[in-house]
Amino acid sequence: MNKAIVSGNLAKDPEIRYTQSGKAVCTFSIGVNSGWGDNKRTDWLNIVVWGKAAEACGNNLIKGRKVLVEGRIQVRSYDANDGSKCYVTEIVANDVEFLDTKKAAGQGGSQSNEIDSEMIPF
Repeated sequence: MNKAIVSGNLAKDPEIRYTQSGKAVCTFSIGVNSGWGDNKRTDWLNIVVWGKAAEACGNNLIKGRKVLVEGRIQVRSYDANDGSKCYVTEIVANDVEFLDTKKAAGQGGSQSNEIDSEMIPF
């Protein structure tokens, strides 16, 4: 079974683009905190969303927004310009849930008591 469920804040605004066939793909990174005490750290995870959900993410997410992502882990490779092989690990999302508002994210994510949880259907 390959299933990942992560929650974190967007590192920067998402990027949306379209394939040659016109299908939307949105990519973004989230910071996920782990550990405790002096062992706290942030892992930066790459997220890929396809189709109508990609457009919804591209139109509604901004840097700092808190999201919950459910999907599968994918490792892909490509050849770099210098001839070496590069590997990329990412989560291909099945579901993305917005856990706060754009306003709250713009204020650091914790200034608002208003929660706007919205699941993006696939």
